[in-house]
Amino acid sequence: MTEKTRLNKAMAMLGICSRRDADKLIEAKQVSVNNITVTELGYRISDGSEIVIAQTQNRYIFKQREIEDNTKVWLYYKPVGIITTHRDNSGRLTVFDDLKDKIDERVISVGRLDINSEGLLVLTNNGEFARHAESPRTAWERRYRVRIFGYLGNDIIKQLRDGVRINDIRYAPIIVKQIDTYHGRNSWIDCTLHEGKNREIRKVFGHFNIMVNKLIRYKYGPYELGALNPGDVVETPYIPLFRHITSVI
Repeated sequence: MTEKTRLNKAMAMLGICSRRDADKLIEAKQVSVNNITVTELGYRISDGSEIVIAQTQNRYIFKQREIEDNTKVWLYYKPVGIITTHRDNSGRLTVFDDLKDKIDERVISVGRLDINSEGLLVLTNNGEFARHAESPRTAWERRYRVRIFGYLGNDIIKQLRDGVRINDIRYAPIIVKQIDTYHGRNSWIDCTLHEGKNREIRKVFGHFNIMVNKLIRYKYGPYELGALNPGDVVETPYIPLFRHITSVI
């Protein structure tokens, strides 16, 4: 007997939305499978099932093997001033506004970069791959070039390596290497982390009264920014997740 798949997972794999948002749609009776409205969280479906989202009338056929075999990955250089979301109520330019004429299918991002940060954003058409790739449990290495204003002493570097707690939030170790020091108190450093909480680098350095005035992500797991310029996007070979699991520091 063929194993069935949870509906919210199937929706994530299809790139419709996250598992959490899928559960919200199910609770709102907005999802039907093979012409039957689903109301049960945890509902499982068979391969080949048709999923319809009521509010858009979009239809999807779930074929797990086909989705896995057709997983695609793109590397995008997110410029400063663009937000990583599909919709913005304030009308600001989003990553997906910029991408609509560059990629001819629906994609989602693996993690995010805040509006003032730039660099590598990994994109995929497989929501389940994105969920696992951005999970702290997967522990993919994220590397950043960071320009800071402030003094970064050895005591701070050690605290960062050990991990810090700020307002009851525990931040995992950040490995810092000095790259260059120049005018005044500005300097470039290289930061490596494996977790990636919201605005993590800015918040952690702010805790030590060090201002981050430029942040560029150049590596995410096995994927690297390379020679891309702001706004550039390129398709790259999909690397199965299990081949690049790294261990937490």
